[in-house]
Amino acid sequence: MAAPERISPRVILVIAVAALGYFVDLFDLVLFSILRVPSLQALGITDPQELTKVGKHLLDIQLIGMLLGGLAFGILGDRVGRIKTLFGSILLYSVANILNAFVTDVWQYEVLRFIAGFGLAGELGAGITLVAEMLPTKKRGIGTTIVASVGLLGAVAAGVVGSYVPWNWCYLIGGVMGLALLAMRIGVVESGLFESMRVKTEAHGVHRGNPLQLVWPPRRFARFSLVVLSAMPIWFVGGVMFVFAPEIGRAMGIAEPIMPAKVIFWAYLGVVVGDVASGAVSQVIRSRTRTIIGFLALLAATISLFFLFAPKGAPYFYGMMCLVGAATGYWAIFVTTASEQFGTNLRATAATSAPNFVRATAVPITSIWLAMKGTPAAPGIDVVTATWVLGICCVAVGIIAALALDETFHRDLDYLEH
Repeated sequence: MAAPERISPRVILVIAVAALGYFVDLFDLVLFSILRVPSLQALGITDPQELTKVGKHLLDIQLIGMLLGGLAFGILGDRVGRIKTLFGSILLYSVANILNAFVTDVWQYEVLRFIAGFGLAGELGAGITLVAEMLPTKKRGIGTTIVASVGLLGAVAAGVVGSYVPWNWCYLIGGVMGLALLAMRIGVVESGLFESMRVKTEAHGVHRGNPLQLVWPPRRFARFSLVVLSAMPIWFVGGVMFVFAPEIGRAMGIAEPIMPAKVIFWAYLGVVVGDVASGAVSQVIRSRTRTIIGFLALLAATISLFFLFAPKGAPYFYGMMCLVGAATGYWAIFVTTASEQFGTNLRATAATSAPNFVRATAVPITSIWLAMKGTPAAPGIDVVTATWVLGICCVAVGIIAALALDETFHRDLDYLEH
């Protein structure tokens, strides 16, 4: 029997840096969901309808920043390296979040949420690509699950901090943590596959980090689209159910106000559990696609159960958010799949842009949700029905996409896209 492949200390350091980078990334990313109401109230916005409208606008700006940042940092990841991209991303979003603590007007908030979103876009894809390329095939899923699970604890930490710390200090804490993480860059090495790919592409004139390769030929574009759509339901939950939980709670007739920080804490606690579970399941059944499909089926069930039990009161609401969060815990498997679906010269571009295309789907999803529920002047269907119907439709699209994906569990990553 062959001896098990040992993981070198340098690779362990890479996993640690990628995991802690994603911890800070998620801490900063969900802060706006927690701080939306108190921060906007501090800027003088108190009307509930305006809080929802301006909050959605700022979320859209952040997500558009992430979409553009995902493309930019993905290209950089394939052209200049995974390490430089990882640390450039961390530096940009850390500085933006520190400045966010000092906003005095909505337009300043808009600019800084865009910059923060642009920076946040690069960390996960670069980290996952780096870890996936440095680990043996059989252990890729374990490494990427560690990165995502530790990272998701950042959202749980944000829920705790957001409950007890003033909104501007929350942004400061997130930014300072990111800058402190940069000190760990010493000793982190570049992926061997990237170095080998750079030599091969320069010798043979093969493009690397060309985003047009994601849209042509059509079969490659279809592959990228399926990857994105398979995870789109996660950001229906993140963009509607988590962010607008207070509005959903009121529509359910729950007397006790639903607290955003508690929603984030319990929801992402569930996400962490689900993420670890999805990683373990994919290793046991040796399949990424079957794991994704199984979790999507679980998500459909938990969304339905949420609307059955959550109206019973705030404790039920938070508990069911935890279960729904657990069902979205296939995020790590999705990002791993995105990195495995494409060759080394396009891998960072795909793995970095795909999660941000998924996050950007929250823009049309939340717009559809707001249109479905209408306004006081032009009411639509009730909030509860709008949320449930839209959620099930998103899950159905995700299942269809996952069924069409290629299995990549055993795929050797040392190949190029021509």
